[in-house]
Amino acid sequence: MTSRAGAADMPDDGGIRTPDRLRRRASRLLSHLSAQSDRLMTEGLTKADARRWHYAVLASLQEYGPGSQATLSRRTGIYRSDMVGVLNELAERGLVERAPDPGDRRRNVITITAQGRRHLRRLDKVLDDLHEELLAPLLPAERDQLVQLLTRLVDHHTQQAPPPPVP
Repeated sequence: MTSRAGAADMPDDGGIRTPDRLRRRASRLLSHLSAQSDRLMTEGLTKADARRWHYAVLASLQEYGPGSQATLSRRTGIYRSDMVGVLNELAERGLVERAPDPGDRRRNVITITAQGRRHLRRLDKVLDDLHEELLAPLLPAERDQLVQLLTRLVDHHTQQAPPPPVP
């Protein structure tokens, strides 16, 4: 299956346009925008010698403080099996430190370093610029509204389903 990389309603060389019923589907629009966003963010972070997972871990440590590998996995949505590699990369670069957990020596506590905080501030600037590019057609108030609406949707779809009724 192939798809056009251009805008959702731009004609291709044959003058073919995307059908209106496809253009009205929020799921299709979100999927298309997600692909564009992923490409833009991945390319931008690669130029800054980072990956989105690096940013997620550093942001989590900066905002919530030190945590175990399992805690960081839950905070960021990164699979626990992938977290080891991410932490290895960050530790090799001096952006995080691992130390034995005083309450449980079998576990490590991960902490952001001063160098990690500086790197996070640089990545914040990179992402700010990339988001400016991604959201360029929108006014500032529209950007805020879009983020609020998307947050509401994500929150709704990530809430745990209520327990089934007891018969």
